[in-house]
Amino acid sequence: MLDIAICDDDPDQLALLAVYATECIQKHRLEASIHQFLHPDDLLRSCEKRRYQIYILDIVMPMVSGIGVGKSIREHDCEAFILYATSEPGFALQSFATNPIDYLLKPIDKQQLFKTLLLAVSKIEISQKCTCMVKTQEGIQVFRLSEILCCEYSNHRAIYTLTGGRTVTTCVIKGTFPHHIEELLQDNRFVRPHVSFTINMDYVESFTKARFTLRDGHSVPIVAKHYSMVRDIYLDYQLARGLVDG
Repeated sequence: MLDIAICDDDPDQLALLAVYATECIQKHRLEASIHQFLHPDDLLRSCEKRRYQIYILDIVMPMVSGIGVGKSIREHDCEAFILYATSEPGFALQSFATNPIDYLLKPIDKQQLFKTLLLAVSKIEISQKCTCMVKTQEGIQVFRLSEILCCEYSNHRAIYTLTGGRTVTTCVIKGTFPHHIEELLQDNRFVRPHVSFTINMDYVESFTKARFTLRDGHSVPIVAKHYSMVRDIYLDYQLARGLVDG
C-alpha cells in the first residue's frame, strides 16, 4: 500500500489534486491511499508518525514553503518522491536541492500528473523488489536494500542496522565478510569504507577523512589508505543524484 501526501493551502487546488491522484490510482488499479493537508505544519507533524512514499507539494504556502517542506522531508527520507505543483515557475532551480521527480505548473495537466505518478510508482516497485535475505537464530529474515543503513562484521556475524532503529544479526557466517556482502556491493548505493563495514550512501549525514556519520548517529570509520577512492565513489554517487554541484 502506497501513501501519497498532498499539501496545498488552497482548498480548491488541494481537492483538485486529490481528485486527479485518485483517478490515476483507480484507473491503473494501484493500492494507494491519499492524505490531504492544507497547512505544511500539519504535513510535517504527520511525517513524524507516518512515512509517505510520494509527496505532491505546492510551493507558495504560509510559514513554510513547499521547498522548505521538501528539505525537511529529505532530512529523514532520501527515497520518497517529491512532486511540486505550483503556479510559480521561478522556483524550479531552487527546488533541485530536494531532488524532485517533477515540477508541474498550474493549471495542472492531468495527463502529465498521471505520467509522473506512474513513474514514481514504477521506481518504488523496482526498489521494493531489491531485497536481502539472511539467516538468523530466529529464522530467515528478508528486508529491502533501501532499509539498510550499514552492515558491520563482528564476531564472525553480520550486523545490519536498518531504518526505524532496527538491527538484524546473522548466524555465524560461512566464508568471508567480502563474500557475504558481494551482492550488496553490486548496488551502487553501497560502499565499503572499512574492512568491517559497508554503508548505504543514501543515509550519510556527513563525512570526514576519518569517518562517515550516518543519519541515525552511527559512526563508520574510513581506512586512511582508501579515503581517496571512497571519497570519489561517494561524491560521484551524490553528483549523479543531483545532490552536489559538479
